[in-house]
Amino acid sequence: MAPNGTGAMIPPPHAPAFLAANGWAGATILPLAGDASFRRYFRVVDHGRTAVLMDAPPEQEDLTPFLAIAAHLGALGLSSPQSYAVDRAGGLLLLEDFGDRLVGPLLRAGEEAEAPIYRDAITLLARLAEQPVPADLPPYDMAVMRREIGLFPEWYAPAVDLVVDPEGWTTAWDAVLRRVAAPVPRVLVLRDYHVDNIILLDRDGLERLGLLDFQDALAGHRGYDLVSLLQDARRDVSPQLEAEMLDAYAADAGIADLNGFRADYEILGAQRNTKILGIFTRLWKRDGKRTYLPMQPRVWGYLERNLAHPALAPVADWFAANVPAEMRAAAWTETSV
Repeated sequence: MAPNGTGAMIPPPHAPAFLAANGWAGATILPLAGDASFRRYFRVVDHGRTAVLMDAPPEQEDLTPFLAIAAHLGALGLSSPQSYAVDRAGGLLLLEDFGDRLVGPLLRAGEEAEAPIYRDAITLLARLAEQPVPADLPPYDMAVMRREIGLFPEWYAPAVDLVVDPEGWTTAWDAVLRRVAAPVPRVLVLRDYHVDNIILLDRDGLERLGLLDFQDALAGHRGYDLVSLLQDARRDVSPQLEAEMLDAYAADAGIADLNGFRADYEILGAQRNTKILGIFTRLWKRDGKRTYLPMQPRVWGYLERNLAHPALAPVADWFAANVPAEMRAAAWTETSV
């Protein structure tokens, strides 16, 4: 996991005792990047060996899903961090250190070729979709999707001084989400599968992709993680690469109805990108995290592409009637935020 260069992040006071009790007494604790949740990460260094310490405040985060999904992925032969020790009451987890070769920064620096990494990431999703879903995994159903898109009228609309039609919103989205909310079969959806949550490891085959940030996994549509990967809020993914990888996935997964699959993909893209617009605004307004705001225009670009698909016509009509062009990507400038 790559350091974020911020030395101001202080480990929780009970961390040294936890480490000492698990064979890491006197180890140095260094800050690593946090994320959009309440979780924080630290690298633990002790005489040439390293580990990662996750600090997940128990009043806000539950370690159980992370541990369960990590074990499931490991059992499938995929690379998830091994757990060394856990303090559930204190919200601490000591994990295998996957290192610093995070794919996103490597691509931005031109140190890795884009297409081969995306091709492996696509193959991994196709393989994962072939496996049974954990029996106790909650569904990514209509209720969850409605709650997520609700972040747009709740947080985004007031941030840009919009008054929107809530009844039309519900009617439009229900009309399109029904076809993706109860897929057959359901697959394990990692939900935040993109190049900044994948670390390149010195391993063979698909095991070279170290997986991170999967604790929110649900059982849902196989197209969702494709959207997460190919309509990445954090980096531009060209329509050409997106199309190439969708074709590759369809071939790997044996999808016969390509038009139907693409319609599902665009619906899931619209749902995810609408949710992200709300989340990024909430992170700014509620949590004081402004670093996500420059990504809003990119997410709007993806959403505009989604809305152009005929399967999204009711939702596209709602946006046309309720969200003027100047309240979309153009709203997110330095002067407006």
